[in-house]
Amino acid sequence: MKIAPQSELEHFLQSHPDVQMLELLMPDINGILRCKRIHRREFDSLFDRSFKAPLSVPLLGIMGELYDEDLSHDLLAGDPDQLLLPITGSLATIPWLESSTAQVLGGFADMDLQPSWTDPRNVLANVLDQYTSRQLKPVVATELEFYLLANNSDSVPSPLMGEIPGTDLKQQGIQYCMADDLFECDAFLDDVRKACETQNVPLTAIHSEFSAGQWEINTHHTDDPVTACDHAVLLKRIVKGVARKHGFGATFMAKPFDESAGSGLHIHASVYGSDGRNIFAELSGESSTVVSDTLLHAIGGLSDTLSESMAIFAPNANSYRRFKAGAFAPSSHTWGHNHREVALRIPVSSPDNRRIEHRVAGADANPYLVMAAVLAGLLHGMSNKLDPGAPIPSGADLSNSQVTLPRRWDEALALFRSSTILPEYLGKTYCDTFAALRQGECNDYHGRVSNLDYEWYLRAL
Repeated sequence: MKIAPQSELEHFLQSHPDVQMLELLMPDINGILRCKRIHRREFDSLFDRSFKAPLSVPLLGIMGELYDEDLSHDLLAGDPDQLLLPITGSLATIPWLESSTAQVLGGFADMDLQPSWTDPRNVLANVLDQYTSRQLKPVVATELEFYLLANNSDSVPSPLMGEIPGTDLKQQGIQYCMADDLFECDAFLDDVRKACETQNVPLTAIHSEFSAGQWEINTHHTDDPVTACDHAVLLKRIVKGVARKHGFGATFMAKPFDESAGSGLHIHASVYGSDGRNIFAELSGESSTVVSDTLLHAIGGLSDTLSESMAIFAPNANSYRRFKAGAFAPSSHTWGHNHREVALRIPVSSPDNRRIEHRVAGADANPYLVMAAVLAGLLHGMSNKLDPGAPIPSGADLSNSQVTLPRRWDEALALFRSSTILPEYLGKTYCDTFAALRQGECNDYHGRVSNLDYEWYLRAL
């Protein structure tokens, strides 16, 4: 954990003397940034390593509940305090707010300044330690999809659709990469760009996606996966904050609309050796379809861990509505070159840029845990020289392929609990805690009587 020194705060306040409040951003088990505002007179307590927060904060459910019924009593007994420490380089102003407020990412540590097991940033850091011990360095990037939501009085949300010029009609259908969408959302997109620059999030590209109101934003690759995930959670916050400023909403739900595409979190990953060479590259080949043995083994590891990792890649009940045969959200243990329906895609690239695009996770997933599971799968495959089987041909039709990944939340959690691989990388305590907390939330969700129950059953029965 890279802790910001007091001098970083002093330099920031010299540059921004009007800042009176500071938002402390605390990533939780869902990838949500829990937040607390403190007054300027309290800033020093954060930077002199004496600011505290309850142990339970990063373990809260999506509704703020703590589903700890099945946890060992010793883990959270008394909900003791732990330290919240400022992450270096994350101090920034919040341009979409009217108040003089700044923000800083926080990391959790115990009272002896040791990284806390409850913090998802530390779970990822533990996986990275295993790469460092092998003199390997992952290079990664993220792609996030999301929907902009129209501001209406209906209790059911609707996507923010483009307008057909000269009419009061809304544009229907697929409008992938439409310039008109960029025109209409120019003010929003420009404010997103400005906020990314202010908060050091390396945005690279923005485009409208396959469904009305859906967008994708990419961030630049980095050899620090924890920082890449910081970029992802901050980007989510920027998109939602700027959208509110412009009078509409934004959501990173995996499947907000029945008939529209789901939203994913795609991870691009390669691995470099101590000599600075991409170990996925085939030294003797120049074809974009050449697969080195190391890359093949890495794919094998990702395939081997897909099912047991689904509770991380698809962490909510809504997540599983994204997966079905024929959709761009992969539904089986598949890999191949230049094919957007497979789970593990090898993009067209030069040998020195060879990488894997992991396409399974939803936009609702925790980026730190997704990255940890992906990097664990890569290392597992390379260490055990696993074979993923034959690739899917580039032009293959997968619309009627068999669904082999878990299709329901309970099924995924059962596979996660029986996992023998992930606990070796993510830590048994965290995996046991994750399973118990997510199962508690799953039970709570499925125990509720929803409007669909009334619509389907109330009259007929």
